Amino acid sequence: MGDTLEFNEIYQEVKGSWNDGRLRFSKQNVVYKSSKTGKVESIPAGELNLAQWRRVCLGHGIKLGTSTGHIYKYDGFRDTDFERISEFFKANYKVELSEKDMCVKGWNWGTAKFSGPLLSFDINDNTAFEIPLSNVSQCATGKNEVTLEFHQNDDTEVSLMEVRFYVPPSQADERQDPVEAFAQNVLSKADVIQATGDAVCIFKELQCLTPRGRYDIRIYPTFLHLHGKTFDYKIPYTTVLRLFLLPHKDQRQMFFVISLDPPIKQGQTRYHFLILLFSKEEDINLTLNMSEEDVERRFEGKLSKNMSGSLYEMVSRVMKALVNRKITVPGNFQGHSGAQCITCSYKASSGLLYPLERGFIYVHKPPVHLRFEEISCVNFARGTTTTRSFDFEIETKQGNQYTFSSIEREEYGKLFDFVNAKKLNIKNRGFKEGMKGKIDEYSDSDDDQHDAYLERMKAEGKIREEGNDSDESGGESDESFNPGEEDDDIAEEYDSNASASDSSEEGDESEDESAKKKKAKKAKVVKEKKERKPRKEKKQKDTGGPKRPMSAYMLWLNSSRERIKSENPGISITEISKKAGEMWRQLGKDEKEEWETKAGEAKRQYDKLKKEYTESGGGSTSKKESKKSGGKKDEKKRKSAGGDKDRERGGGNDSFKSREFIETSEESSSDSDHKSKSKRKKESDDEEEEAVSTPASSEEESD
Repeated sequence: MGDTLEFNEIYQEVKGSWNDGRLRFSKQNVVYKSSKTGKVESIPAGELNLAQWRRVCLGHGIKLGTSTGHIYKYDGFRDTDFERISEFFKANYKVELSEKDMCVKGWNWGTAKFSGPLLSFDINDNTAFEIPLSNVSQCATGKNEVTLEFHQNDDTEVSLMEVRFYVPPSQADERQDPVEAFAQNVLSKADVIQATGDAVCIFKELQCLTPRGRYDIRIYPTFLHLHGKTFDYKIPYTTVLRLFLLPHKDQRQMFFVISLDPPIKQGQTRYHFLILLFSKEEDINLTLNMSEEDVERRFEGKLSKNMSGSLYEMVSRVMKALVNRKITVPGNFQGHSGAQCITCSYKASSGLLYPLERGFIYVHKPPVHLRFEEISCVNFARGTTTTRSFDFEIETKQGNQYTFSSIEREEYGKLFDFVNAKKLNIKNRGFKEGMKGKIDEYSDSDDDQHDAYLERMKAEGKIREEGNDSDESGGESDESFNPGEEDDDIAEEYDSNASASDSSEEGDESEDESAKKKKAKKAKVVKEKKERKPRKEKKQKDTGGPKRPMSAYMLWLNSSRERIKSENPGISITEISKKAGEMWRQLGKDEKEEWETKAGEAKRQYDKLKKEYTESGGGSTSKKESKKSGGKKDEKKRKSAGGDKDRERGGGNDSFKSREFIETSEESSSDSDHKSKSKRKKESDDEEEEAVSTPASSEEESD
């Protein structure tokens, strides 16, 4: 047996919806990666103490328990996988994979057991169903009832709203009410957001782009509270997927992006990203509403009670410590202007596209985050409106396509090199084998090889120290993330205008060169014009002939149109054709055969009538008319050509000949003789054409 076992299309239940992913058993841990969010769940092998094999709705499933009290359930296994997994668990985890039967009697009377984060309802020691208490949003009590309400998931077609339990009165212990005891057990593990106690810290009047407005952000130990003039949002830290800190292209502002799953809701609108905009110049002195001992014990040195610095830096530090997720910043990519982003448009609104170490993120309307592992291919397309820009298209493995348009042409080389370095498939040059390389499929999408955020903070700290040590006073330094590169750019600008004398000499040389180029441009070679081919005459319709027969589908449609209108009142013409196409495809062979025979009879009748029509001389009149129109056009051409010749002859007698013309006339006499001969030849050819065409037209008129 190998060191690892891997399974694809393994499902995990998340708030009522099944999310597929990949599961890997190794000697060190159990790793599950969701295909939807890219989130990685790792269980150390030493913490496993429970493993159950159960028959569930998606085949077979495994229930794993840890010594820390966490429960993990994965479904989608086959019956034949049991032996392999059982042997692997015995050999590597020293845990026996036991088979556990579920109760399918359908009884509603049993025993409620609280085991860690699960509430299981058992009937005769067999589990009927289990409720993850983290899905509970509210718990209400009655006289002998406990009502559980659940968080809703937009990805599910059907959602469980609430469950009611009847708790009979207990005579054994009269001091404690069984209903209250049941409710306390639920609330101790439920994901119920209650704003009890004081906030750790408060940030006043922060500018929020999504959702739009200015909000006071109150930081609580377990959730984030956004308080605005109109709306309030409470965001649990468990719903935060990723954190991004992105510099604006103007190098004076910063975006702080929080990715959420599930999103926050406002009516029918869903916000998957929380985007804050900060100015780099705005500073703050922050004091946490906790004692120094509590701060040290809770955050382990990541935060201190009193902190000062830039506002965006303080917000990002606090969020990183509370959410316990890395902050993703742009990697090594730099555009032609030195910025770490690209200006583009997505869905008719302008924004910024940031190439990251493991994906792309677009800010800000609507925000889009695409991981490299979910990208099928990319495409560089020509801009639709102008050649000065191009489009960057990204196609995902799910078939979705994202088009970022109006990208400046100068960004093409940088972006192409970046995509090529990340070994993404480029559609323009075809799919090449081995382009993807070896990628760890179980690595988290925001786990970079180096902590770029930490390096960035160190670099900014050095810049701040250098600014304080300098002797200059009153001048504010507005430096970007990589100040050395800006200095190089400035030096290049000054080198190009080093001295006035050099520039003037270069200007004289450039003027001489431009004059030479202009002279060279004037000497153009005149190409001989090629004679155009005569256009083909369009075939004219024969209105007197029999009409073509209808196909089987059109015969059926004419007979069924009224029925479709009556069954679907108010349906449009285009919708009728769509509906008819669907109905025709659903017809059986016998029903279609009836209409096909009718169509065949109509075709035979048409062939018969067509033959009779052609034999009786039908269709010849249209040919004669076309000949007439052709003859008239030829006459017009001859008249115009004759008029031009007369003008040339008349103009030659009255024209004034200068001295230069008389001197050069002898040299060009041979050429003029040659031209006159060719003209005479053309005139004779035209006269022959007139002689040939005249009797034909007269015969047609007599007919």
